[in-house]
Amino acid sequence: MLNVIGLILPLFGLIALGAVLGRLKRLPLNELGWLNTFVVYLALPALFFSLLAKTPVETLTRWDFILTNVGMTFVVLALTFGVAMVATRGRGDEATVQALAAGYGNIGYMGPGLALLVFGPDAAVPVALIFCFENVMHFTLAPALMALAGKQARPPWRVARDVVIQIVTHPFIVATALGVATAFLGLVPPGPLSRMIDTLAGAAAPCALFAMGVTLVLRPLTRVPAALGYIVPVKLVVHPALMLAGLSLVGPFDPVWTATAVLMASLPTATNVFVIAQQYDVWTERASASILATTVLSVLTVPVLLYAMTAGILPGALAVPALPG
Repeated sequence: MLNVIGLILPLFGLIALGAVLGRLKRLPLNELGWLNTFVVYLALPALFFSLLAKTPVETLTRWDFILTNVGMTFVVLALTFGVAMVATRGRGDEATVQALAAGYGNIGYMGPGLALLVFGPDAAVPVALIFCFENVMHFTLAPALMALAGKQARPPWRVARDVVIQIVTHPFIVATALGVATAFLGLVPPGPLSRMIDTLAGAAAPCALFAMGVTLVLRPLTRVPAALGYIVPVKLVVHPALMLAGLSLVGPFDPVWTATAVLMASLPTATNVFVIAQQYDVWTERASASILATTVLSVLTVPVLLYAMTAGILPGALAVPALPG
């Protein structure tokens, strides 16, 4: 257990450092804009590209893994949406944000750094596949459900067009597509360009996690919504449990792939959920509370999950090699 804590402590430590400095300096949240822009448009795309460009093409087409992963996350979204519809007495817009809070994990900021640190370069492909295909689902479901709830005034064709544009122009997905194309064609970037990409990739996790810590402390928890009573356990416990069950049933898959998917499912609510809530002006403050609560509690749940993986406590599908260190 100490080995697990020692591995993930730097990651949660970066979040803590961001929170401490954010609290001390009290700079406006919008001053993080350039750092977030660097992370989203350069550092993380460089990380995805550099990993995928070196990956054999045949490992990028495991549709059984992709469909199972997306299917289990969709089950979490659907179950939470149903519970939230009852709890909110039919408020489809609030239920949509609650479903995203329970099913949309921090697979962009926390996911790559944590998975690669714990499982090594073998986790690169499943991380990229999970990120791309889950985000396509989230980017599609959010506007569609908001339209059905009456929170989207635009005509359906315009909603569909904007969803497609949002997907195909997202820097993470563009970088993934370029990485796959580079691997398929067997291209090797020139030395200076390759070194610049590697430098950007190395900055991805530290900058993303630091920015996340600042964001959390500058968006304080002023009240605890009752919905956290089911959002938190679903996000941190039910989601990874269903992911393990689904992959074990459909598989077997490579143990590192299964472990990576379960780890990604166990991550706290993505900050994009707040962005979506803000975009539609619904459940905004409580979406922020969900992000903060799940992130704080994940400091406990993620190490326990990792220990269970490496100690052989969980079923054989997660019997991954012992962590380095």
